[in-house]
Order: sequence, then C-alpha cells, then structure tokens
Amino acid sequence: MIYLFSFILLTGGAGLWRIGHAATTADRLLGIQMLGSTGIAALIILAQWQHTPIWRDVALVLALLAAVIAAALVQLLRNNTPEENIDG
Repeated sequence: MIYLFSFILLTGGAGLWRIGHAATTADRLLGIQMLGSTGIAALIILAQWQHTPIWRDVALVLALLAAVIAAALVQLLRNNTPEENIDG
C-alpha cells in the first residue's frame, strides 16, 4: 500500500509541476484537475488504510468541489476569450 501511496504523491508532484510550468491557462486547469484527482485518491487510500470512513466523505466533498471549480473556470475562460467578428 505504501508503494501505491507514494505513486499517488508522485502524481501530485507532477500536477504541481504542470501548474507551475504551464504555458496556457487550459494547461493550468488540467494541472489543477490532476491535483484534485490525486488528493481524492490519496484520501480514499488513507480511509482504507486507517479504517476511517470519514476520509471517504472528505474525498467525496473534494470531488464535488473539484467538479464545480472546473466548470467555473471553464465558464470564466469562455467569457474572457474575444469573440470572432462575423462580418470579417
């Protein structure tokens, strides 16, 4: 189980690297989603390892918040992009 947890932490580090070194906002959004998914996986592993079901509840709340944040950021990006001129 320790190997799985260290792999999850390594994936979280890759997500942090992606956020810091991304060229576009969309790449940063993918890094944030990756970091959220890594946190959820780590909490589920922690719940199984410690036999504490509260960590599963925390992971569920984090998953719901990650989905809402992703939708809000996509909407923000969609509103901030310049519209194309149809008239030419």
